[in-house]
Amino acid sequence: MVYRRTERTKRHARTKEEAFVRAAHELVAQEGFAGAKVAAVAGACGVSAGSLYSYFGSRDELLARVFRRAAGRELAAVRAAVDTAPAHPEARLKAFADTFTGRALRGRRLAWSLLFEPVSPVVERERLVYRREYAQLCEGVIREGVAAGLFASQNAAVSAGAVIGAISEALVGRLSPEVSQKAEAPDEQLVADIRDFCLRALGRAPS
Repeated sequence: MVYRRTERTKRHARTKEEAFVRAAHELVAQEGFAGAKVAAVAGACGVSAGSLYSYFGSRDELLARVFRRAAGRELAAVRAAVDTAPAHPEARLKAFADTFTGRALRGRRLAWSLLFEPVSPVVERERLVYRREYAQLCEGVIREGVAAGLFASQNAAVSAGAVIGAISEALVGRLSPEVSQKAEAPDEQLVADIRDFCLRALGRAPS
C-alpha cells in the first residue's frame, strides 16, 4: 500500500508539473516570457501562486523548462526537414533555411521569445545550447556541400554561425511585437530571399 501511494504521489506531481509547464508555454506563446509571471501561470492552473514553488524552485526554473520544450520542438522540426530532404547539400540547406524561417513566421510571438526576447541568465543559457545545436546541424550540411564541390571552400563552423546569425537578423524586424510596420514583401518572398542569401553566402548561385 505504501508503494502504491508513493507511485500515485509521483504521478500526481508529474501531472501538476506538466500543467504548470503547459500553462507557462501558452502564456509565452501569447505574451512572451515577460508575460509568464508566476501569478498568471498559477491562475491559469486554478491554484495559488505559492503552490508553483512546490514543484519548481523558481520562476526561472519553470521558464527554462518551457524554453527547452519549445526550442526542442522547433529544432526537431528543422532537423527532420533536413534529414528527409533529398540527399543533396543544396536541398538540405534549403530545407534548413526554409523550415527555420517558415516556422518562425507562422509562430511569430513564440519565435521572437525564443530568439530575441531579453531573458534571465538561466534561460539565456538554454538559448545558447540550442543555438549551438542549430549551428552544428548547419555545419554538417555545409561540410557536405564543400566536400561535394557545391559550396566554396570555407571554415564550415564559422560559416554555420554566420548563417544562423544572418537568418535571425533577417527575421528580427518581421517578428518584433514592438515594431508596427507594413511588410515590404509577403512571408513567402522573405523565406525565398533568406534561402537565396544563404546559398550565395556559401558560394552557390541559387537555382
